[in-house]
Amino acid sequence: MYQEFAEIYDELMNDVNYESWADYYTRLLSVYGIHNGHLCECACGTGNLTLAMERRGFSMTGADISREMLWQAAQKSRKRGLTIPFVQQDMRSLNLHRPVDAVLATCDGVNYLLTDEDLTSFFRAAYRSIRPGGALIFDISTPHKLRDILCAGLMCDDRESITYLWGNTWHASRRTVDLDLCFFLKEPDGRYRRMEEHQTQRAWSQQELKDGLWKAGFRTVSLYSNMTLRPATEEDQRWHIAATRPEPEE
Repeated sequence: MYQEFAEIYDELMNDVNYESWADYYTRLLSVYGIHNGHLCECACGTGNLTLAMERRGFSMTGADISREMLWQAAQKSRKRGLTIPFVQQDMRSLNLHRPVDAVLATCDGVNYLLTDEDLTSFFRAAYRSIRPGGALIFDISTPHKLRDILCAGLMCDDRESITYLWGNTWHASRRTVDLDLCFFLKEPDGRYRRMEEHQTQRAWSQQELKDGLWKAGFRTVSLYSNMTLRPATEEDQRWHIAATRPEPEE
């Protein structure tokens, strides 16, 4: 996943306001007493949010399973005069040199964890990677979005250098959605190169997330509606989830 896709990812995501996302996550971190310090962003992709959080005074590490995505992220970091370490790691087995103040997993990273075992592995790895008093904060596309919106029909977009068709299939028994994308990339000579991408995401319920976080040892688990501090609802398209690693008892 994300090999050839890495080269066009940023163009496809150019309508995402990463600065607003970074402002929101800075605000949410402050709710949990984290105003600076070290953060690790799992599934960081090409590093857009990682760089934005670094500019807000956090010391960032980016981790992703895709070497190609990390190469794009490292190039952007160097061009901006930043020295952010980007490491190739599976979020399910996250292993940092030292505990961080918070672990982030943004832009649907947790939706790509397809089994209970995957989710449990990530939560436990994140717990080990966070200092006592620190927090795990992530977001997911909700069941409502995956089932009722993404699977509502064929989507397409025709841009100057990229045309794509995007069809999705919902599997109720597994509560997963297959995302099938077909791209046509315009080459310098005017011809088009076809590229296909297949991904799968899982719809996690609020209760599954809460139970998994508690089993991993987290406490003060809260779910928020998209880009707010209001309690999450089933009609939301995105949830932000925060949980803390408790301080040791006296």
